[in-house]
Amino acid sequence: MVWLLVHNNERLLGHGAVAREVWRLYFHWYGVLAHGAFPAHDTLWQYPPGAGAVLLAPGLVPGLSYFQAFVVLTLATDALVTAALARAGTRSGRTLLGATLWTGGLPLLLHLPLARYDVEVTAFAVLSLLALSRSTRACGTLAALGALVKVWPVLVLLGVERGRPTRSAWLSAALTGSATLAVFVVSFRNPLAFLRQQGGRGVQIESLGGTALSLARHAGWRGTVRYRYGAMELVGPHVHAVATASLVLTAAAFALLLAWRVRARHWTRATPYDAALSAVLLFTVTSRVISPQYMIWLLGLAAVCLTSRHTSQRPVAALVVAATAVSSVAYPAFYGEVVGCTWTGCLLMLTRNGLLVAAAALSLTRLWRATRRPRGTAHSTSVTGSHLSRPRLSAAPASLKGD
Repeated sequence: MVWLLVHNNERLLGHGAVAREVWRLYFHWYGVLAHGAFPAHDTLWQYPPGAGAVLLAPGLVPGLSYFQAFVVLTLATDALVTAALARAGTRSGRTLLGATLWTGGLPLLLHLPLARYDVEVTAFAVLSLLALSRSTRACGTLAALGALVKVWPVLVLLGVERGRPTRSAWLSAALTGSATLAVFVVSFRNPLAFLRQQGGRGVQIESLGGTALSLARHAGWRGTVRYRYGAMELVGPHVHAVATASLVLTAAAFALLLAWRVRARHWTRATPYDAALSAVLLFTVTSRVISPQYMIWLLGLAAVCLTSRHTSQRPVAALVVAATAVSSVAYPAFYGEVVGCTWTGCLLMLTRNGLLVAAAALSLTRLWRATRRPRGTAHSTSVTGSHLSRPRLSAAPASLKGD
């Protein structure tokens, strides 16, 4: 991955566009943040205030340029995630498949992970889930810090077991989030400016709606592709309707997750992991934007699922890996085809997004089935901390035992 980053000016590696995000855009934001303010009037700034801390961090590394320090810190975070997954995989009832998936899956995105800060964001989510078996408070704290960097890590709390574990995790998350946000409000100007930019986003060409509109161009739709809000977006008739449909689908996905949580009866150690992957998959496929770096999130959560022998998401993890491989072909190698809405570009996006939709549907289905009340039991199996409590069985005649 480092070698590819060094040679990122090659045509199939994006003509330098991948690394440019760091040394041009991130470094520009670093200059603004270093003067105590967030980029309030920059339409490209669409991130919560915690992202500012991540972008300021490379400036604290002595002896290196901003770009070099950013890559070094990303590699260090990658190593931390790998070590955490490997350690989790050596415990009883666990497996090293999670560490294997992360180690082998991340390079499928070529050098992209080293030139985005999504590895750092994913680290918060991964560490939050892995901490759950030992401390619900630590789980909530890490999830809140991740949410302040890029919102989505808060979804990892959806699968925490109902009752005391949920109250503890969410209370810790609320306290941590509030206190940290207060620090940003006091220390920086315009910490909530991202809300204005985020609301104006349209339909990105790589999203599910973007794929539909790209195919519609071949059927006579008169839309165009423009660079807006830091992404290539589709502009033209019916785009607003597609964007609204995406928001409706996101709301429907949230409703499905709530319905699952209310009806779930059987919790295992893997349930919080499986629910986190399912939630992020659903919110990804229904989003107006599916950037290539989003695959880093899914790889991290799939890796956490595979650390447990009880996970229901192994086939889903395979689909995520396949989608990741296709995503790297679409960007950066053939991104010109995608932007041009050629048949090649449409086929690549249709394949990648089709795999993600299949993964999301399969993930929720398997999660729902795995958490139904087991047949023949009157109580649910629950996980509290690191202990697995089993249902108490009533006495039965000797002739019926063993069935």
